Amino acid sequence: MERTSSLLPIQPPTYGNLVTILSIDGGGIRGIIPGTILAFLESQLQKLDGEDARLADYFDVIAGTSTGGLVTAMLTAPNENNRPLFAAKDIVPFYLEDCPKIFPQTSGIFGSALNLIKLMNGPKYDGKYLHSLVEKKLGETRLHQTLTNIVIPTFDIKRLQPTIFSSYEVKKSSTMDARLSDICISTSAAPTYLPAYYFKTQDQDGNEREFNLIDGGVTANNPALVAISEVTKQITKENPDFFPIKPMDYGRFLVISIGTGTAKMEQKYNANMATKWGIIQWLVNGGSTPLVDVFTQASGDMVDYHNAVVFQALKSGSSYLRIQDDTLVGEISSVDIATKENLDNLVKAGEALLKKPVSGVNLQTGIFEPITNGGTNEEALKKFAKQLSVERRLREARSPNTKFNLEII
Repeated sequence: MERTSSLLPIQPPTYGNLVTILSIDGGGIRGIIPGTILAFLESQLQKLDGEDARLADYFDVIAGTSTGGLVTAMLTAPNENNRPLFAAKDIVPFYLEDCPKIFPQTSGIFGSALNLIKLMNGPKYDGKYLHSLVEKKLGETRLHQTLTNIVIPTFDIKRLQPTIFSSYEVKKSSTMDARLSDICISTSAAPTYLPAYYFKTQDQDGNEREFNLIDGGVTANNPALVAISEVTKQITKENPDFFPIKPMDYGRFLVISIGTGTAKMEQKYNANMATKWGIIQWLVNGGSTPLVDVFTQASGDMVDYHNAVVFQALKSGSSYLRIQDDTLVGEISSVDIATKENLDNLVKAGEALLKKPVSGVNLQTGIFEPITNGGTNEEALKKFAKQLSVERRLREARSPNTKFNLEII
């Protein structure tokens, strides 16, 4: 029988064995690295279930921060046929074409001086191209319309608290049902790089809510734990989609968390350098922004460390996969040097990362170290693709909402 189930929405976890979560870090142009990883994962799913297979067909939740939030929207926003707007293989070409226009480059001494003047008087980039591009691609699509549940963190500088755009929360608070374009612009508004973003929403009863938002990396540059927490809240609230899963039943969770790369091995900073730094040096130093580097890497590593410890403690270490590269050096580690050479190097970095061993962060050294008998990231993704395919078919076979029951592998 011709396989048509890949066109149907993913059935709730209550009909399967797992809760499936995909998480994508923030990192500006380094979004090319997870774009490369995701293209490989989707290609493996297509080998199993046909060319129509898309990542949104397999994950209960896709979470993304900053550039990861943009990728999340691309993978889950519906097109005119109610299928994902972008296939995973389209993400990297999108970045290669549009990043040079989002982050226009200046060069030489004059360029460096101009960038410094800009930073003293406002963000490095005006964001106009990014705003128009995102609005054009996503149009009027709103949070509740995504093809699977999504979670995108931002930070409200007026309320001084995180604002999490969640498909689950929008069901009880309609003022959170923002346009995906507004959400993506907000979660990408990195301090010093892009301007903060204001918008407001209104529900059917005329209730309004204002948002004054900046980059989600301030809240959670690695949004994996936020996604897990959103699911856990639903389980605690006895959402029937998750029955009979328990709140701390991490054995039922399958989590793939993809980073955008770091420059830890390069060790750009040290205490002797920073001892006499003032506000300017913390914000601008050798083409980098140390303060932004510090809080994004700190939050990302702590989330990875927490997840790794919890999954291992609950004997579920094989259900958690973190893919990250901490060996980026020089310009390739930047979030905005969008030259053709640098973007091409990021593609190569993503391809090389697939061949590297599965690794985890050592909190003593901060360095990613190979996991014993973990294989390569490519091998791990093939294994996870198989699990995702089996889980999807299992739910289809059990769900009364599915028109066709497929033979379970």
